[in-house]
Amino acid sequence: MFKNFNDLNKKTNNIPKTLVVAAAHDIHTLRAVNAASKELKMQYILVGRQNDIQTLSEKAGIPISGEIIDEPDEASCARRAVSLIRNGSGNALMKGLIETGTLLKEVLDTKNGIKGSGTLSHLAVLETPAYHKLIGITDGGMIPAPTFEQKVEIVKNTAGFYNKMGYKKPKIAALCASEAVSPKIPETIDAAELQAKSERGELGRCLLEGPLSFDLAINKKSAETKGITSQISGEADILLVPGITTGNVLAKGLIYWAGAKMAGCILGAKTPIILTSRGAGTEEKILSIKLCLFSE
Repeated sequence: MFKNFNDLNKKTNNIPKTLVVAAAHDIHTLRAVNAASKELKMQYILVGRQNDIQTLSEKAGIPISGEIIDEPDEASCARRAVSLIRNGSGNALMKGLIETGTLLKEVLDTKNGIKGSGTLSHLAVLETPAYHKLIGITDGGMIPAPTFEQKVEIVKNTAGFYNKMGYKKPKIAALCASEAVSPKIPETIDAAELQAKSERGELGRCLLEGPLSFDLAINKKSAETKGITSQISGEADILLVPGITTGNVLAKGLIYWAGAKMAGCILGAKTPIILTSRGAGTEEKILSIKLCLFSE
């Protein structure tokens, strides 16, 4: 269990890592990569407009120790960065100054991409003063309205990621508006079926319960007050949300109203993809790099 991002940083292993950045001609990305490389045993490859990368780094006083591969436009940056991951030159892929769709098109290419066998999903990991450890939220950035089958893939992606981080059996709460199963709230039926799958060991090494309301998932006293018996109440490591809107609003609410810090990445490809929102600052990019490289 990691209480905060500092705990996570202390456990970073010493296996050399290489980050590949697509369209690295962006000052915020360059700052994040430089800062992360100082703290981690990390190499990096910058794919993008070489002249712009050098000009930006010189003006900002950012030393470049990694390799620069000159590519003129978004499509070629994405193609080259993905090919470097595919041939084993990198352990994680990062989005720079490039449209998300352009990068994911190359990731998902059936012939030359790096998609895994399942579904791509987004994971946000947050450190908030309101909770006693890091909390994951999935999927708040990739799949708008996941089907039951997609929820199974999201859980497998996230559980596998946490296993690599050192969690033997991460606790996952399938969030719903109520803990009661009701045909009027379809996600409660999905949550109950996911719990049954978890109990049969069909979701990987994790412990999932659902449906659980938010208060039950993160507050043990709420469960005791309601007379709910739960193995994970107040100790959830991951919140599985019913749809992208819930996840997006929850994560941003914690950031803007509760002072949370966030790291995020895309799971389900052959390596993690660091793909932060357009409004993400340098700190979020740094934390996302650390998270993705740590898990590999």
